[in-house]
Amino acid sequence: MMLHLLHSAVLSAVVGIKAASSNLDTNLVTVISCLILVILFSLQRFGTDRISFLFAPIFLTWFLSLALIGCYNIIKWEKSIFLALNPLEIVYFFRRNGRQGWEHLGGIVLCMTGTEAMFADLGHFSFRSIQIAFTSLVYPCLILTYLGQSAYLVEHMEHVNDPFYASLPRRIYWPIFVLATISAMIASQAIITATFSIVKQSAALGCFPRVKVVHTSNNIVGQVYIPEINWILMVLCLSVTAGFRDTDEIGNAYGIAVVMVMIVTTLLMTLVIVIIWRKHFLLALLFLIVFASIEGVYISAVLFKTTQGGWVPLVIAAVFGTVMYTWHYGTSKRYEYEMQHKVSVGWLLGLGPSLGLVRVPGIGLMYTDLAHGVPPLFSHFITNLPAIHSTVVFVCVKYLPVNTVPQAERFLVRRIGTRAYSMYRCAARYGYKDIHKKDDDFEQLLIRSLIKFVEIESKRETSDLESMAASWTPEEQQSVASLPAMPTESSNRLNLLRLLRLHGLMGEGNSIDEGCCTEYPVSDINLATTSTYQEGSIQTQSVNGTSSDSQDEVAFLNSCKESGVVYILGNNVVKARKDASLFKKVVINYIYTFLRRISRDSHVVLNIPHECLLHVGMVYYV
Repeated sequence: MMLHLLHSAVLSAVVGIKAASSNLDTNLVTVISCLILVILFSLQRFGTDRISFLFAPIFLTWFLSLALIGCYNIIKWEKSIFLALNPLEIVYFFRRNGRQGWEHLGGIVLCMTGTEAMFADLGHFSFRSIQIAFTSLVYPCLILTYLGQSAYLVEHMEHVNDPFYASLPRRIYWPIFVLATISAMIASQAIITATFSIVKQSAALGCFPRVKVVHTSNNIVGQVYIPEINWILMVLCLSVTAGFRDTDEIGNAYGIAVVMVMIVTTLLMTLVIVIIWRKHFLLALLFLIVFASIEGVYISAVLFKTTQGGWVPLVIAAVFGTVMYTWHYGTSKRYEYEMQHKVSVGWLLGLGPSLGLVRVPGIGLMYTDLAHGVPPLFSHFITNLPAIHSTVVFVCVKYLPVNTVPQAERFLVRRIGTRAYSMYRCAARYGYKDIHKKDDDFEQLLIRSLIKFVEIESKRETSDLESMAASWTPEEQQSVASLPAMPTESSNRLNLLRLLRLHGLMGEGNSIDEGCCTEYPVSDINLATTSTYQEGSIQTQSVNGTSSDSQDEVAFLNSCKESGVVYILGNNVVKARKDASLFKKVVINYIYTFLRRISRDSHVVLNIPHECLLHVGMVYYV
């Protein structure tokens, strides 16, 4: 879909502008087209929200003009042209023209191009609104204008190369010409905007290199601007316009792009029917046979136009397909390396609360792609440096296949080890339409989530103890009361369960792993009452109350925050192993390395302050 949008953005603007100006000199048309394209792409950085209110009236005027012109030609030249709507006419067409009629399908396919691009703007409009607009306005107006051109050609076959403008009355020629040019620009604008949206979503899902994304509207999330893609599209448009100078060749290229998208959409829709909708396999097969057979006929016809301009979308598809495949392949290999070389939590906890290093004041946010385990970057870091921050948080940024994630569900926090380690894991979840904006205080939100996690964890622990104590017999309660008082800093659920097990009040089946940790979103959790274990007794406290341990931990987090927050980011170099194949070496060592070098840095995408950034270099041999 994204490649089709790139093709459409390159070709639709040129087709519309040059088709509307077919009566002018070729060189003049080329210059005017290039000038209009430069202006069109230069205005993209300002966004479409300020001028979008003009789009609907212009397009409404354009489609109504098409319908009126079609009705005029039908009434004036051939009223019986409505017989062409009979499906049997296509059978008569092939019977009369044979192989030549089949080859003409490559030109007929242009009649339906552009309409499918309406659904590329699903990020801006709802599915139902697009359906209503197409069925009630776009489709009837297009049918009327095509019937009107056909009625005109019945009497004027010599104008077959340009029936639309030839059929116009002279008094409305230039107004329609201006309206057609403006409409072509607006159509190209919609395609370009949709391209930005698709590229942004692809980059968020790890299928495209990191690019700069600028939101041009404060109200509409889908309106974004990507400078790199914008200038690439402009260069491609100018190259195609100046290189071909022929509407027919550009139309051939556009036709191949559209038909290829149709067949790919049909294949993917078949998978959706089976996997997502869970329908019977025969129903999906029937859908595939019906639509693929029709589209296959068109593909076989347009492939004859490959040498006549049709090679352009194929080359563009090959280039962008290589970029996307290489980026996804390299990213997946890098992730596999981290999964294979990650450090177990047990090894980390075996080092003790100090991790065998000096714990310096502050909070260290270490970014990693792993949702479980300790990344190899951390072991590489503590092996080469003799100190680590008092509080360490492993931050994993994940983009989910949803539009947006509410801020209340943004962070998923859990603890690594006991409170003495002061280590956490935080998954920051974003939708493919979310973005790290400069006005978002990520650091404040993350620390606030950690504090809320500590408070909720304390309430859950004391609630569990209260439930456990309610089932004790008087003898068991007396035994617990006789236990020695525990130090404040270790009065957690883990040590309490150890003491209960030592005194025979808890079976081995209720053991707890030191490496495991509670995981839940730091969102709304309502507890009626909580309790805390103090010196062998269970005391109930209010829902807003917290144990002394949690209060101390919150105060410790605040003191670490005041000491400073450091963002630890891996500056990894990915290389192929020496025994890897030649293909893998070329893809990883050259193409993927080049793409990483020209793509935006991770700290820029994640909006990490440069003055608080610490890069840790490491080589991944995949």
